[in-house]
Amino acid sequence: MTIDYANDPEWASITPIPLDDGSESGAMPLATIAYPPAYLEATSYLRAVMAANEMSERALKLTEDVISMNPAHYTVWIYRAKILFALEKNLLDELTWLNGISLKYLKNYQIWSHRQVLMSSKAHFPTLPPTELDFLMDMFAQDSKNYHVWTYRHWLVRHFKLWDQPRELEDIDALLKTDVRNNSAWNHRYMLCFGPRGDEPDAGMANAGDLTTDPTAKGRLAVVDEDLVDAELKYAQEAIVRAPENRSPWWYARGVLRAAGRGVSEWEGFAGRFVDDGVVKSSHALEWLADVYGETGGRSEKAVKVLTLLKEKYDPIRKNYWEYRIRALEGTA
Repeated sequence: MTIDYANDPEWASITPIPLDDGSESGAMPLATIAYPPAYLEATSYLRAVMAANEMSERALKLTEDVISMNPAHYTVWIYRAKILFALEKNLLDELTWLNGISLKYLKNYQIWSHRQVLMSSKAHFPTLPPTELDFLMDMFAQDSKNYHVWTYRHWLVRHFKLWDQPRELEDIDALLKTDVRNNSAWNHRYMLCFGPRGDEPDAGMANAGDLTTDPTAKGRLAVVDEDLVDAELKYAQEAIVRAPENRSPWWYARGVLRAAGRGVSEWEGFAGRFVDDGVVKSSHALEWLADVYGETGGRSEKAVKVLTLLKEKYDPIRKNYWEYRIRALEGTA
């Protein structure tokens, strides 16, 4: 509920600073935004307290009022965080309030930036709050591919070092059982199992943060847990069987094999199950076989045949790419 600031005794000491769209200096604005009167009034008082760097309860309530009218107002979120820390407020209460805002405005970036600022305070959150992951699953129940939530969860894992916490994989399993095509969940799973850890740059895969690293070494783990690799390859296979034309697990498997230093030829038999007796159940299996034939050498004719099927029948939208691959094999690229 917005406040009538001009008639509120609490705000009598403040001289509001109105919006200057350029007209005050005699300029003619090219386009003016028709802000609602209540928003113009609230933000005029916001400018005044920000100019005075006021850290008070009334300023905190003012930020809440402005956010209720425009949650994308980036500056008000920064100011709100400053007030919270200055007044030594209970940040768990702030998270509870923020949860409601987040569920109301699912695609708002500023909400998640504010949450990360709060959670970054080791004085307030030396460990992960017990309800945080439950709330994130509530958000995924609304939109399981919400980019802002996934980005925040990725940051959360690195900040609190949650790579090996069972809850992380349990949640990913639940999301992939609901939607095996959730590419965001597959990416998060890869980050948990094979992504960079500790102080290594967060470049998406191991050994990728240093520009001097040999490209063939990017994504390769220095120490390989073969049991984990085998388990994740099996997990990917089970997902592929459920939806053979789903690209995500095929590419997940490529990443797993690369991390372990193993080649795609290891999956020749599995990929062949989806290309049998002229029946193609997965275009991704065709592409995999083309790579197998190219990797093992001496089978370029078979690779060209598979790539031609992709070009002409199973993935013609990428016709130019498949033609390039064929020319490369034939030495005419």
